[in-house]
Order: sequence, then C-alpha cells, then structure tokens
Amino acid sequence: MFLRLFKYLWPERFLMEPPGAEDRFDPDPAPRGPGRSGVLLVNLGTPDAPTPRDIRKYLGEFLSDPRVIEIPGYLWKPILHGLVLRLRPKKLAPRYAGIWMEGGSPLLVYSRQQAEGVARLLAERGLDVPVALAMRYGNPSVAEAITQLRAQGCDHILTVPLYPQYAASTTATAVDAVTRHAARLRDQPALRFVKRFHADPGYLDAQAARIQAYWAEHGRAQMLVMSFHGLPRYSIELGDPYYRDCLETARGLRERLGLAPEELEVTFQSRFGSARWMEPYTEPTLKELAGRGVRQVDVVCPGFVADCLETLEEIDQECRQAFIEAGGERFRYIPALNDSEQWVAGLTDLVQEQLQGWPVGRTALA
Repeated sequence: MFLRLFKYLWPERFLMEPPGAEDRFDPDPAPRGPGRSGVLLVNLGTPDAPTPRDIRKYLGEFLSDPRVIEIPGYLWKPILHGLVLRLRPKKLAPRYAGIWMEGGSPLLVYSRQQAEGVARLLAERGLDVPVALAMRYGNPSVAEAITQLRAQGCDHILTVPLYPQYAASTTATAVDAVTRHAARLRDQPALRFVKRFHADPGYLDAQAARIQAYWAEHGRAQMLVMSFHGLPRYSIELGDPYYRDCLETARGLRERLGLAPEELEVTFQSRFGSARWMEPYTEPTLKELAGRGVRQVDVVCPGFVADCLETLEEIDQECRQAFIEAGGERFRYIPALNDSEQWVAGLTDLVQEQLQGWPVGRTALA
C-alpha cells in the first residue's frame, strides 16, 4: 500500500510522458467528429445452461439485487445462501431443460433476434447505428455490451430496457447497471434511457396483431386472460407505477381487439414468498373460471416481449394443468412477440424516435 503511494507521488511519474501525450496536448487539435450513436437493448437475463451450477450463479446475481428483493440484506442473505441457492437450482434445472432451444434459452435466442432485426432495419433506413444486446443478470453483461459499443466509436448510447411496463425491479435495475458502469469510465458516453413503452402504438399494434393472427388460425376461446408478471403489493404502495402501466396496456389491447370487458381477465403471475402480491393471481383465476363454466381460455403475457421460463413453463404447463384439472377443456397459450417482424419494426420506430438529435450516420433525422 505504502509502496504504491510512494510510486504515485514520486516526481518521475509526472516527468514521464505516456504514449500519445503529444497528440493529447496539441495546442491546435484537429476538429473532433460527432462520434456515433449506439443502441443497447437490455433484457432480464438467463442462466448460461440449464444446469444447477449455472442456474445457481444466475439466481445468485438476480436475487442479490436489492431492487428485486426489497428485504434488508442482513435478513435476506442468510435465506438466499442458506436455503434458496441450495434448493432452488436443482428444482429449476429440469424446467429450464424442458424449454431450452438450440441457441440457448428462449429469452436469449429471441432477444438476440430482436437486436439483430433492429440493427438490420436501422441500416436499411440509412442509419449507421450499432446495436448491442445485454442481459441485466448473466451474459452478455451490460458492461460487455457497452464496451462493445464504445469499441465501435459510440459516444452516445440509447438504452432500451425490454420491459413494456416500468417497474423498479426491472427497468430501474437496467438503468442502475448502465450508470454504474458509466461511473467507472473516465470518458463517459452521453446516455439516454427509454423508461417504458406500455402504450406505444408500435408495441400495442404488434401485440394485438399477434393475438389476432393466432385467432385467425386457431379460432377464439370464450375468454382471453392477460397475465402480467406480479409484484409485491407493497411495491405499488411505495409508489411503483407498474400496476397502472399493466392496466393501461390491457385497456389498449382490449380496444384494439374489440373485446367487451367481460371477455377479458387481467391477472398477475409468478408470486414468490408469503407476502401479498398484486391480485388477482393467474392460476387461482383460471381455476375459478373453470368452476364458473368457462371451458376455453386463451392466455397471453403482454409484459414479456420474448418467451421465457415464466411463460413457457409456468403458464403453458403449470397453469394449463391447473385449468384442465379444475374442469376446463381447452387451454391455449399465445406466444410472446419473439421474432415478430411487426414488433421488430415497431421497436425500431421507437429507437429511431428516441435517437432524435444524435448523430446517426448517413441520414440526418428530422
């Protein structure tokens, strides 16, 4: 410690010129270019493989975020490391394995396709804007993606968390990760963030078109259930706008689909722990519908732009079984937006709008 301090204070350190110092101290430097703008898409994250070891690593990062688990660390960490991370990964491994795709988890595969689609459309529109994908937890990391954009000369970075509805436990954690990495940089890029797109026409139109296309091919059930990821009720009481965002999304979709209020149920899934969460809960609601004589339901999850464990396993398997066992006859899960061309175009429109005023290459934006 003292040796490092001595070396730092030693006068020779200030007399030695590092490589390139003459260029940096040129009294008449060449004009500086505007730099490039880049886009960072951020989704939640996934284990690298459907194994207990990789799941434990992923959950350890995810569940250690104080925005995700709002319990004092001195209470939560013994539970996390002494119980959750010992038991949960083994239980989740076969569930992840059951949905795994050739290119990795569905969340990663479809998020990557969306990022590639946005990059392709921006290029087709004459915009020189690199696009990188990051996972808030797991790989590719936020730091890795920002480094990739910086290496391509991006001095302006637009971050788009791929969560339609804003929540502190999702969108805000992505903002935290980006700004935390930027805080360690000497030459920081200019930063912008998309807070939400729950009522964006491109998103709502793509989601409605997805449902309508499914109905055109398979017919329409008696009831449409829109299941959003849940949050503890106290999160909403503390000021989180997520619940309202979900209801506004549901209203926008109901209007586009031409549904009467009694033809739609809005529910919340993925409850964790014993605290009271946002209601009504998805699985009990499906059982109740079956008990009321509803024999056919279609379920869609508008809070997820890419399918994942919560949609493919929790909804399409667990909730399906619960509905059928309660007396229902036909349960259908309508896939997330995934590789929808209309959604990629809508996301690109959103990105292009948010890039206004930044350097975008060959074509200047209005």
